[in-house]
Formats: sequence, structure tokens, C-alpha cells
Amino acid sequence: MYNHVLVGIHVTVLGSGSAGNCTLIETEATAILVDAGLSSRQIVERLRLIDRNLDQVDAILLTHEHSDHTGALDVLNKQRPFPVYANRLTAEAVLNNPQCNGLKRISWRLFSTGSPFEIGDFTIESFSVPHDAQDPVGFTIHHGELSVGVLTDLGHVTKLALERVRSVSALVLEANHDVKLLQEDTARPWATKQRIMGRHGHLSNDTAATLAGEIAGDRLRHIFLAHLSRDCNRPDLAHQVVSHTLRQAGATHVSVAVSSQQKPTNTFSL
Repeated sequence: MYNHVLVGIHVTVLGSGSAGNCTLIETEATAILVDAGLSSRQIVERLRLIDRNLDQVDAILLTHEHSDHTGALDVLNKQRPFPVYANRLTAEAVLNNPQCNGLKRISWRLFSTGSPFEIGDFTIESFSVPHDAQDPVGFTIHHGELSVGVLTDLGHVTKLALERVRSVSALVLEANHDVKLLQEDTARPWATKQRIMGRHGHLSNDTAATLAGEIAGDRLRHIFLAHLSRDCNRPDLAHQVVSHTLRQAGATHVSVAVSSQQKPTNTFSL
């Protein structure tokens, strides 16, 4: 499949933020996209920037149905049919979107939340997360002894989520907002701020940092901070808060990168 050799697992956040989210996770034999919320054109372009293309992608996984995670499915499906993995309620919510007529032709692969399944040489486990969607999930994606966690779009860290990502080698972790910046934001009504800060909203920098410190054992090597708010967060601030907590935990071996809405992250290899 590839014209270059890959060993282990390789993770690239192609883009992440309120306007769209998409992460490429790959081995020598298998490549998957977790979410497809960027535009189809941007996904193709960002794959090209890291010397990849759509023909190398084997499947798409969906965390939930919101448009910043599913927006490219219609156009991508017209370019090339992909198997799309989602739980039943997420697939139904996508299909019920009146703007996405083309999605009725998608080759759905339905999984039951909590039951493992395989894509190529990946074993994938899903788990419920608290967010304002039909049946939102996080993922742990395993290849041999290595694993990658995807934990975005959740209002608080449940015991289940914490335990599922405790042993991952790398983690894509939401750090959506700085609480002070969100509270001071003049563009959002108070009801919206309450939703974001609520138990089914989004993680703050501080909450993401607390989680990072709790799981920062010998196995964890890298954290991608994801889904940053354009208006109520700053990349340097998110990086500073999480890195400080990791240093306090003695986890100087864990590297931290902040994902961008505008360009892919550097690929991290396990």
C-alpha cells in the first residue's frame, strides 16, 4: 500500500478545533481517519502535505455525529466509498441530517459501544463519554503492545474514560478552553458558556492537565492537545498548563504538541 516503510503506530492530527476535526492513525498495513470534520478538500490537501493520499485510507471512525466531526463524509463518499465505523445512534443521527443525502450510500460498519472490533491490524475499543450528542464515544486503538487514545468532546472525565486511557502510549486529548477566557468572552451568551462548561460540554485546559497528570506513567509518551477554541483559548496557554502539570508529576518523558485548525501536526511515531 505504501511507498515508504512504517514501523509501529504513527499519529498525525490533520486538523482540530471548533471548525473541524480529523486525525490519521496508521501502521505499515492499515490507515484510518478518526472523524472527518474538515472539508474534503482540506483532508486531501493535508494528507498530501504528509505524503499520504485518500487511496491509502482504509476506513473512517466516528466519535459522534456533530458536523465538525462528520462534515466531509458526503463529499468523501462521492470521491471514494469508505467503510465508516460508528455506533447505531451516531449513524442514525448522521443519516437524519437533511443536508447529507449522499450519506445514505455510505457503507456503514456498526459497532456496539464497549465491544472491541478490528480494522486491519488495529484492535479498536470504544467507550462512552459525556457530551451533548446521541451516543458519543472515545477510542483506544491498539497495535500489538502500543495504543493510541482519542478523547475529545466530553464535558468531564468519567472514571470509565480515565481507566480506558490510563495505559495508552499516545493520547489525542481535548483542551477546549481556558475558563477565565471563556467567562470573559463577550461574543457568547451565558447559556452557551454554561453548555461548554457543563458536564456534557468540553474540557478546559485545567481538566485536561489533571487527566494528563493522572495517566502520566512510563507507558505514556506523547499528548496531542486538541479541539482548542479559537476565541477562548490560546495554544501557548494550553501547552503551558498541561506541561506544567506533567512536570509536577515527574513525567518529563511525555512530550506535548498542540494541534491546529489550519495545518497538520508533526507525525508522532511510536
